[in-house]
Formats: sequence, C-alpha cells, structure tokens
Amino acid sequence: MRHILVVGIGTGNPEHMTVQAINALNRADVLFIPTKGAKKADLAEVRREIIARYVTRPESRTVAFALPVRKVEGRSYVEGVDEWHAAITGTYVRLFLEDLPEDGTGALLVWGDPMLYDSTLRILERVKATGKVDFGMTVIPGITSIQALCAAHQIPLNLVGKPVEITTGRRLAETFPHRSETAVVMLDGEQAFQRVDDPEAQIYWGAYLGTPEEVVIRGAVTEVSDQILATRAALREKNGWIMDIYLMQKGRDFDDM
Repeated sequence: MRHILVVGIGTGNPEHMTVQAINALNRADVLFIPTKGAKKADLAEVRREIIARYVTRPESRTVAFALPVRKVEGRSYVEGVDEWHAAITGTYVRLFLEDLPEDGTGALLVWGDPMLYDSTLRILERVKATGKVDFGMTVIPGITSIQALCAAHQIPLNLVGKPVEITTGRRLAETFPHRSETAVVMLDGEQAFQRVDDPEAQIYWGAYLGTPEEVVIRGAVTEVSDQILATRAALREKNGWIMDIYLMQKGRDFDDM
C-alpha cells in the first residue's frame, strides 16, 4: 500500500528542519513539490533547497505539480475554499496514481506545521474518501509561524497564566480585546488590525518569517498601523506575494493580582 509522509518544513528557513523531518524525507521515494506560479516561485525554491541540502537517498526523485488556484469571485469564503480543496483533491489523486508506485512512499513538504491553519490533512482525508487511491499516512510536525514570530520579536507567546486565541482577520473583532487578551491572527486578507482603536493594544507583526526577507514591526497598534500597511503593500509589490502574521495583546503579566 502507498504511504504518504506529511512533513512540516518550517517557515522558510531550511535550518528549521527537525531531525525527524529530515529522516522522513530520506524515506520517501517521491518528493512532491507544489508550484504556485511565477510570483510564488520562492516557495518552491525553498522546498528544492531543503531537498538538495538534506536528502541523500540517491534513488528518490522529485515531482513538481501545479497547485490549483482558489477562485473567489462570486463565492463566499467557505464556498471558495471547499471548491479549492476539491480541486486539490483531484490533483492528489492523479499524482498518487500516476507518480507513486503501489508500494511507494511519497512526501508532501508542508509550509510551517501541517496541523496549524493548513488544510493538507483534511484534503488527504478527502482523497481517501474518493475511494480511488488507498494509502497510509505519517505526519511530522514543523516549526510554526507563531513560533517564528515570537522568536523574531523575542517575546513569550502568552501573558502569565492567561490563554491565547488563534484566529483569522475576519473574526478578530469578535474576541479581541474584550474577551481575549492575546490573539494570534494567522490569515488576514483585510488587515483587521487597522480597525482596533484601543490605545493599549500592542501589535507584533512579521512578514516572510524565517527567510532573508524577514521584516518585523511592533508597537501600539494605533501608532504603527499605518506603517505596517505601507510596509506590507511595498513588500507585496516588490515580491509579488506576501506571507505575514501578527500577535495582538492587551494587558500585562500579573495585572490581575
């Protein structure tokens, strides 16, 4: 039976690779590399660099494939994502049947960590549900963008004894700052932080974390919001894409004693 390794590779720095992840890649017969068009060629190149640096098994081979593009026009967010996942499911079915022998092991190199705001695992479940291809699966965790963000800003993730919420830009206003004192925003196409007008709220923002292009900004959100927006726009224009994350926080350690 085929076996799929889902390997977290960190946020763009080849040195994020764990020993477990390196060993997993060296078990694979086929290493799958998704491509997302010319504007995001850097994402594929990082995967190729990881393979070149760490994979020593001479009989393994790489297979590049075009990742379907999510369509947004005329669709709700949920409808668009569901349709996109269905398209990726079809791509994986084809790849596994055509490029992976029945007793072969394939590896998917997943940005960051496969369990945190990534859909690879749920898409693989959809692949199984088609009944067209059967496989076993092993998942290897990776360094997350949350870890990389906190390391870049040299801060702990949480306030002492207090919870942390992980959310999206679309839902930030539902809980921060009135219910969650620390909120990590993983996906934000609308830069929801600019609507937070609490002068005590702090923001720790980062883009291209772990890569040579890494940029970080921190401060009171009411003071640095415009700077983040301008920096983000300039970086996106320069590189053709952007991958960013931020942490918002209000309060201090021990302020409820």
